Amino acid sequence: MTPPLRTERLEFLPYRPEDEDHFVALLRDAEVCRWMGQDLVPQAQIRELFRAVLTEVYPKHLFDVWGLWLDGTYVGHAEVKRTGNVDGHELVTALIPEHWGRGLGGEVVRGLLRYAADELGLKEAYGMVGAENVASLTMCRRLGFRELRDVVADDGSVTKLLVVSTTDPAAQPPTTGAVPPATTGPAPSPTA
Repeated sequence: MTPPLRTERLEFLPYRPEDEDHFVALLRDAEVCRWMGQDLVPQAQIRELFRAVLTEVYPKHLFDVWGLWLDGTYVGHAEVKRTGNVDGHELVTALIPEHWGRGLGGEVVRGLLRYAADELGLKEAYGMVGAENVASLTMCRRLGFRELRDVVADDGSVTKLLVVSTTDPAAQPPTTGAVPPATTGPAPSPTA
């Protein structure tokens, strides 16, 4: 089962049935979809995806997926899962636009990297970032990710395939204690 995690400001909690509307709203946001490199799909399809997380992904331990909460407010989504682009695991994150530019993206990625190293025993992790997503690419470089190659879609759009060592000092929480390592264990339930 996907365990709850905690970083300095964020709680990573497995989704519950009552979180469905938050998940749907995130993945129906045109800006979020644009930067994630995915099409805006009908609400019914996103609801099916959410239900599959609850009925397939969690029970079969297919991969780890969390809702992200800041002070009891849903702010985004995170995953660690095998990727078809390389032989390894990909980190997937998405934040609600109102929470962009606050350093939460870096905090999410550092938390996922700590989990990938400590709980999954991974030595490296991958990311896929759209070539036009300058803010995310800058954050990834700051965290020690390096580019492996460009992946060109049928429509000509380019996504950067990135890799980072889970032990890279740049990807670790600051030693000042500003962002403690992600910890597993019980976490309080958010109030929606």
